Amino acid sequence: MSEPAKASETSDIMAAVPMAPDAVARIADANRRALNTILGAQRLLFEETAFAAGEILDRAQTETHLFAEFISKLAASHSVRDWTAMCRDCSQHQLDFLRRDSDRLFKHGERLVEATSRLVDSSR
Repeated sequence: MSEPAKASETSDIMAAVPMAPDAVARIADANRRALNTILGAQRLLFEETAFAAGEILDRAQTETHLFAEFISKLAASHSVRDWTAMCRDCSQHQLDFLRRDSDRLFKHGERLVEATSRLVDSSR
């Protein structure tokens, strides 16, 4: 007997045998959990995209503010001592910005791990 004929015969036999209600309920439950997992992943991806867009905008605004502050201090300084003070202040502002940005990135990573673990736990 050829392979397509065997497959057709097997599917005919499977269609003729009614499934137990318990098996149908388990399949329905598995499908529901799979759908919840997929929808949860989609929601998580959307939330992360919106969060990243907000963070990028916030970072661009902060960097623009720091650059404007640097330019104004550069224009106001007229001596080597003023330039040294300006460089020290601007360097400190840049380091503070990097620290805040790193803290924000770390908190975002923690939030992402928590959301992913909740998604995985809810799919069980």
